Amino acid sequence: MKQKILLGLLAGASWLAFNTCAEEGGSGHYAPGATADFIDTLPGKPGLVFANAYTYYDGSATPPVEFGGTPVLNANARLNAYTIFGLYETSWTLLGGNYAVAVTIPYVWLEVDGNVKVGPLQPRVHDTTDGLGDITVYPFMLGWTNAADMKYDVRLGIYTPTGSYEAGKLANAGRNYWTFEPSASFSWLSTKIGTEVTVFAGFDINTENEATHYQSGASFHLDGTAAQHFPLLGGFGGVGAEGFVYEQISPDGGSGAKLGDCEGQTIGVGPVASYTHKIGKYDFACEVKWLDELNTQKRLNGNYIWFKAGIVF
Repeated sequence: MKQKILLGLLAGASWLAFNTCAEEGGSGHYAPGATADFIDTLPGKPGLVFANAYTYYDGSATPPVEFGGTPVLNANARLNAYTIFGLYETSWTLLGGNYAVAVTIPYVWLEVDGNVKVGPLQPRVHDTTDGLGDITVYPFMLGWTNAADMKYDVRLGIYTPTGSYEAGKLANAGRNYWTFEPSASFSWLSTKIGTEVTVFAGFDINTENEATHYQSGASFHLDGTAAQHFPLLGGFGGVGAEGFVYEQISPDGGSGAKLGDCEGQTIGVGPVASYTHKIGKYDFACEVKWLDELNTQKRLNGNYIWFKAGIVF
């Protein structure tokens, strides 16, 4: 009996020693690289945009991370996601800018494994899921175009809890809470020298996960791209670099935050390549990029791969 008690105390002490924790699931609705360069700006004229994106992420964390209300040590998460995106920029104007609306619909495949504390033991647990993720709607987007080189916009994104979620599971297709994301962007793409500078900035404000009573804190994020574009195969190619910064500005809370008031942060950078071409009278664009998280605290740490393609009608 004394040996069992001693083992339990040692196991508990080991978790407390590494209790640098992370926001729920080790990440939020924000994904670095989702909006970061000229492809993600409004078209600058009335029209319909259809796009799709493939995302791959592989991340890990040694300190405990809460998945589905369960603290997991030495967690690994691998995500594949396919997202379709539709945007309509209207001819309606407000304050000189064009009003637009948009929606993104993701389908995700998620795999999570890690050590879960069960009494004095920490067995390795593996969980997988796939299904519809959390749909994002943009009921308000307002964009301005200055000549042909400069665009800027403001937008409100709302992440809806449409993905399936079950407390206690390590892998869930959805996050089971709403996120409200006001954001703004600026993009300059020179028609004379082909240089691009694009910046997206936003705040994420989350509601409580009612299944786990976990309240993820608010956060600020900034994504930026510097690239050079040049004539290529009848269109234009582009190469450059993207960087991102994510910082929680308020701690996690709620009765379900078993690991304390965490505030995650991460920064990263990576290369990006793009190509644009006219298909008849329509504009086609695609890009591929790899983003490496360089300095992460209280979150999963890993790498993102993105492939996007879209057409403006």
